[in-house]
Amino acid sequence: MTNSLSPHDYQRAPLPPARKSADIPQRPDTRAAGRDKPDTPPKRGEPKQRDAFFDNAKYLAIVMVACGHAWEPLTDGSRAAEALYMVIYTVHMPAFILISGYFSRSFDMRPDRLKRLVTGIAVPYVLFEVAYSFFKQWADDDPGYPISLLDPWYLTWFLAALFVWRLSTPLWKLVRWPVALALAIAALASISPDIGDDLDLQRVLQFLPFFVVGLFMKPEHFQLMRRREVRILSVPAFAVATVVAYWAAPRMSSAWFYHRDSAQELGGPWWSGLVMTLALFGCSMVLVSCFFAWVPRRHMWFTALGAGTLYGYLLHGFLAKGSRFWGWFDDYAWVQTPLGAIAVTFIAAIVITVLCTRPVQRMFRFAMEPRMEWAFKKDAAELARDRSKPVKAA
Repeated sequence: MTNSLSPHDYQRAPLPPARKSADIPQRPDTRAAGRDKPDTPPKRGEPKQRDAFFDNAKYLAIVMVACGHAWEPLTDGSRAAEALYMVIYTVHMPAFILISGYFSRSFDMRPDRLKRLVTGIAVPYVLFEVAYSFFKQWADDDPGYPISLLDPWYLTWFLAALFVWRLSTPLWKLVRWPVALALAIAALASISPDIGDDLDLQRVLQFLPFFVVGLFMKPEHFQLMRRREVRILSVPAFAVATVVAYWAAPRMSSAWFYHRDSAQELGGPWWSGLVMTLALFGCSMVLVSCFFAWVPRRHMWFTALGAGTLYGYLLHGFLAKGSRFWGWFDDYAWVQTPLGAIAVTFIAAIVITVLCTRPVQRMFRFAMEPRMEWAFKKDAAELARDRSKPVKAA
């Protein structure tokens, strides 16, 4: 929907090995957030340092998410807004999902990793699905709206998808052509209108290839994107993408970029699902590479905010939906002007930035970073370590 290659400059040093936990959006490790030191192994008991490159990428991507949601009400009256909306939706969630897959490479069924999967993804999913449902009942004056953990509402689909993708990680390590298989599954999903809405399975399957690509990426792949020629070529690539999107805006539905419906549900012939799956995957991979090419590798003023993207992602949903329910975009005509669109963009960027800060993290940590030690038994290895501590002390 992750620490600096080089702490103070843009020298071409290889990325450090992937850490075992840096999801998209990310549960923060506040002890290590914002560190930007040379790539030296931490001492025993010392928290692992974060990679400023990936924290920068996550922050910039979450800003794009907020801007995309702010632009959505403007797309009906502005072809330019619709074109920018399409471009931004080609990049932000594929980038998040790819990074999420990259940091899922070490996932297995070890008890501590399963515990983190529950506390970091499943519990926030349940809490926010219930909270969003109550919010819709109140803000949209819809008291009959049901609370359903099987039908994600608005932003919670990503947590459900990440839970499923993470559990499937060992399987993708076994198959011979994982990316091709994931693309085949996504294409078949796009022509299967009977899949239904349970766990937003269409999005789980159609976004799956980006997660699988991330699983098999290596630090040197990100290093290739940082080459000078890639950065130079990325500028005309984004320009061409914007021109094509401007041409396509009145000719196609932006709903294709949500990956939540089949081709038939979008009013197209069945075979268009196969074509669009491959075409959008290729476009997204090109633009995501261009995006990574310009992400700073050094520690920036916003680097530490990359550790709080889960907070910004889930919390801004209340404001994004509330603005629709309460008619903010309809009541103020100036919002529909070019200057109004620019103002809305700045407001969205400021709001999402505030929601990623540490005070907000501390306030909502109970929901997004619960410890829940009471809910789990200690495994045999942990019990053995606990029993050995008094002996070592003696």
